[in-house]
Amino acid sequence: MHSPLFGEKPYKTLVEAIQSFGGRTTTAFCFIRPDGSERELSWDGLYEESIRRAAGLRRAGLKKGDRLLLVLPEGEDFVPTFFGALWAGVIPVPVYPPMSMGKLSSYVDTLAAIMACAKPSFVCAPKKLEATLWPALARSPSVQGVLSAEMLRAAACADNAARMEKPEHILPEDICFLQFTSGSTSLPKGVEVTHANLIANCKAMMVDGLQCREGDVTVSWLPLYHDMGLIGFVISTALYGVPSVLLSTSSFIRNPALWLEAMHRKRGSIAFAPNFAYALTSKRLRPEAIERFDLSCVRVFGCGSEPINPNTLREFASKLAPAKLAPSALLPCYGMAEHSLAISFVGLEEEMKTDIIDKALYESKQLARPPKGKAETLEFVNCGRAFPGHEMAAFDSAGKRLKDREVGELWLKGPSVARGYFENPEATAATFGGGWLKTGDLGYLVDGEVFVVGRLKDIIILYGRNYDPQHFEWALDCLSDIRQGNVVAFSRPGAASEELVIVAESRAADKEALALQVRQHLSEQFQVACADVVIVPPGTLPKTSSGKLQRRKTRERYLLGSLLAEAPALASAQAPASAPLPPEPRVDLASRYASALLDKARAYSSKAARYALHIRSPKEVKQKLNQARKDAKARLSHWFSRK
Repeated sequence: MHSPLFGEKPYKTLVEAIQSFGGRTTTAFCFIRPDGSERELSWDGLYEESIRRAAGLRRAGLKKGDRLLLVLPEGEDFVPTFFGALWAGVIPVPVYPPMSMGKLSSYVDTLAAIMACAKPSFVCAPKKLEATLWPALARSPSVQGVLSAEMLRAAACADNAARMEKPEHILPEDICFLQFTSGSTSLPKGVEVTHANLIANCKAMMVDGLQCREGDVTVSWLPLYHDMGLIGFVISTALYGVPSVLLSTSSFIRNPALWLEAMHRKRGSIAFAPNFAYALTSKRLRPEAIERFDLSCVRVFGCGSEPINPNTLREFASKLAPAKLAPSALLPCYGMAEHSLAISFVGLEEEMKTDIIDKALYESKQLARPPKGKAETLEFVNCGRAFPGHEMAAFDSAGKRLKDREVGELWLKGPSVARGYFENPEATAATFGGGWLKTGDLGYLVDGEVFVVGRLKDIIILYGRNYDPQHFEWALDCLSDIRQGNVVAFSRPGAASEELVIVAESRAADKEALALQVRQHLSEQFQVACADVVIVPPGTLPKTSSGKLQRRKTRERYLLGSLLAEAPALASAQAPASAPLPPEPRVDLASRYASALLDKARAYSSKAARYALHIRSPKEVKQKLNQARKDAKARLSHWFSRK
């Protein structure tokens, strides 16, 4: 195995790692497609395809420092295009693809905001997504064109394909890629992740944390536009020569057992996922499926990216015990994009540990003390220690460093801390200023081990007591009519204090009865009253690209009275016979498309005028506008001619 793990000189940049791929014939990636077919790509094959795609990016006009927006759902296209961009000195900007037509408007707004910040020169996407992306592209003057995934792939696979033999000169402090934060509490911001950040964080994970060894195989369904999927299962595995098996995210969501089946069949030893994935897997996994699996090969099932419910991991471990899953395989961890990815792991041989504390002291004085007598309690999961060379501490609102078991905001130091937010000096100063990364997460430490309790901005204060919203949300998972993991708790202004509001997804016909059940359950569990309980259809709650519930956005929509604005439409079979028919979908989409094309034409006009001094003649401006008109006409003709 070629990697710095086995005594070689550590790489300084990812480009150096790509150079080492050539000539290595062992498997780098195995892509399992939604139809069950597979494609294996060797390290040498990845090297060849990457430098050929780099040549394609160069031909398109991309140069060092330019940004390339990657909207590539499939790993087969994403991985070599990502590495090809690095080879050419281009900065990739991974973003999530549209999930459904029902929430297209929200997606377009988010994508347009990302593009306004990143200012990409080109967008790389499959042809089937171009029409969907066009409304956002029309609002981005920086975009010069769309590079189809099919075109790049065909060019790279041709027998006479051009190769970019020598990579662009890259320094460790150069930006490797922009990781846009998921936006669970704010608008997305582009984290500047440097090559040096990644080298440091991947060493912390692969060497200090996971102690990777010969024979390890990683298996993941995580989306590659998200830091856990990209850094955890593409970049770190490439740096340390560990083969990676990648399933599509949609395959996992449809059938979580496919994840475990891949672990069993490929003898996977390392996997990571958020808390909701373990809950979903436990819920849908059938006993007869478990009997087929032998998971004795698994060393690590890591859990992070969102608050960890200890009961979720206990249920997962218990359910998979017949499949020979070792209890010590469960590895709670803590991480965030601004710290590249990983912040802390628990020890490899340790079983999950939790801390049980006095509920009243925690809520009234922000102290995490062991309970005395029969006091009510709360339970938090131990997320381990900071990696060597990194530092973590809790601070109060005045910037005073807190002692053990005092709850405050977690701050971080070390080589994994990113450079800042791309072209956003105010947010950079607020989050990265003063020598510490201010995470926005609340937690406490005990002998160097961290317990993350929630997000600072999500705290609910009821009559002087602090409550973490996830405790209300998790408590409702036991109600059969509530969709597990699809509950949001937040507060609204009240006459004397903040008031508790619950929004939950359910298919229940009697919503009033379910709302009453929610009120009674929370009253019994927490002795609090709900000012309002709103039951909404499945798919209503806004989520980030990585599947996290967006509490602040839910609260904003609730206060504005627009909570159901983007709720999925009910099936026609459920609609009353007298209900008016919805607009014909093709006509509605064509209207949106025509509007987007008009915006694009305006963008072309603005761009042409702005650069008029840099072209050889006014004739070129006319040519560009004529081309935009012809393109619009051709696309509309194509649309209306479809059957």
